Amino acid sequence: MKAKGWATPYIIWMAIFIVVPLFLVVYFAFTGENGFTFANISKIGQYSNVFLRSIWMGAIATVISLLLGYPMAYMIARIPAKRQSVMIMLIMLPMWMNFLLRTYAWMSLLEDTGLINRLLQAVGLPQVHLINTSGAVILGMVYNYIPYMILPLYSILTKIDGSVIEAAQDLGANGRKVFLRVIFPLSMPGVISGITMVFVPAVSTFIISKMLGGGGNLLIGDLIDMQFLGSAYNPNLGSAISLVLMVMILICMGIMNQFDDGETMEGGMMI
Repeated sequence: MKAKGWATPYIIWMAIFIVVPLFLVVYFAFTGENGFTFANISKIGQYSNVFLRSIWMGAIATVISLLLGYPMAYMIARIPAKRQSVMIMLIMLPMWMNFLLRTYAWMSLLEDTGLINRLLQAVGLPQVHLINTSGAVILGMVYNYIPYMILPLYSILTKIDGSVIEAAQDLGANGRKVFLRVIFPLSMPGVISGITMVFVPAVSTFIISKMLGGGGNLLIGDLIDMQFLGSAYNPNLGSAISLVLMVMILICMGIMNQFDDGETMEGGMMI
């Protein structure tokens, strides 16, 4: 009974800030001027290109984050424990700064008259148009969300017993086989968590695409923002788009969870 009493404030908190907002989203998504309607859902089809662009760019940012984050997490997990805490702090340090300030910093770097182009000009190389491109948006996604890839990978990789790797090497496995058949399978829970934690915010972002994409790379988050705060004020359509996005994310998370069957440890020991 006492435990249930302690849980009451959390239940109230969840009801006010999770259940009620979700109910309002569903309510506005299926209502209009004449009451209940599916019109808002049917209008989403005309924005299919925005959904596809968001998924594509979010997927690219997630893959890049995995390719960059995995070696970094593995390197940190293999250095002495005293240095690991310093490296993790350096990775988290940019996250202590405001999200908007970090993105503004990239704007000053990527502008046509920014630091990168000035350095290229100083060494005699031609300037490159970087700002207001899809590449700039993906770069912003990777920079802002790669810590969410590194941290879960690091937490898993540090738990891999070094004797398991040594045993694989003693059995004749080379470096490639040790990684593919031991280290990577054992780290799959971290890979799945990292992919989920990067893809979900990347596919729904709007500040990064607005500031680094210059409005030319409209994403789902931008579309929702326009319906609630922009000139095309339509909270019913914005709620419908938000609902569809939420369902898409839940489906993606469900698919990713299928790869984590709880047998990673056993599979990772097969040489």
